[in-house]
Amino acid sequence: MSSCTYREAVREAIRQAMLADERVFCMGEDIGHYGGCYAVTLGLLEEFGPERIRDTPLSESAFVGAGIGAALGGMRPIVELMTVNFSLLALDQILNNAATLRYMSGGQLSVPLVIRMATGAGRQVAAQHSHSLEGWYAHIPGLRVLVPATIEDARGMLQPALDDPDPVIIFEHAGLYNDKGDLPDDPKAVAIEGAVARREGQDVTLVAYGGTVRVALGAAEELAAAGVSAEVVDLRCLRPLDSATVAASVTKTHRVVVLDEGWRTGSFSAEVASRVSEDCFYDLDAPPARVCTAEVPMPYAKHLEDAALPQVADVVAAVHRLGS
Repeated sequence: MSSCTYREAVREAIRQAMLADERVFCMGEDIGHYGGCYAVTLGLLEEFGPERIRDTPLSESAFVGAGIGAALGGMRPIVELMTVNFSLLALDQILNNAATLRYMSGGQLSVPLVIRMATGAGRQVAAQHSHSLEGWYAHIPGLRVLVPATIEDARGMLQPALDDPDPVIIFEHAGLYNDKGDLPDDPKAVAIEGAVARREGQDVTLVAYGGTVRVALGAAEELAAAGVSAEVVDLRCLRPLDSATVAASVTKTHRVVVLDEGWRTGSFSAEVASRVSEDCFYDLDAPPARVCTAEVPMPYAKHLEDAALPQVADVVAAVHRLGS
């Protein structure tokens, strides 16, 4: 076992994929000489050279389109979009091209493209760089949407994503990059389908993904001190969504709180809560509850940002409101 950060786990996953397959290359803004906005690709330019670590112009539509073309041509591109808000400038390429070409070609074309991007708030980067838009992309057929919350998933999800013949989007919560943990010296690829229980419990299910998993685990600790046993389910993959694992947990606990760093209106939490209502209606002892980000553009001031984001205390309060 060796200790590493989430950032280092992603970097090593990229490095190993590039060593194993010469078709794999990376492209994005500042990923080469600068080492990436979050230092994920630091050192890869020196190891692999500018043909495989490609700095791009500030045109998300152009270089995502180039990634789609490279994937159609048999390459295995990893495209880095600096933050999720910038991905909106490439939404036409992602939605109207990458996600649709297999269907529009009658199965003749594959787009084995991986797009990585940072998401989430909590770093005082204000309203234009604090979005959580994973639910938007999970709405789109033809995409696979991954949200690794742990160092193991950050390291292990990349290779199966590259092996997928269709486009995969990996959302990395920027607040996780400095998280540190242990990885096996020879870590294996992990499944990119299926949710997992990160903590077993009997009284309530907390459903989370990405950056909210640690909030859910913190709430579970606080609830345990009050005699409430909370099960924490990490969704891990938003499309396809593993409704069965969520339903199995809720059938056991009879109560559920869904965490989401997106805004409440039209959020992914609404999709999860709706599926719980459809699948587990007669097992519920209380309506599904949601803890989401306040419906405001994200403030810059730290105390206001904290007030806007889902916190442990908010989740604990939501659980207590469900009753016993």
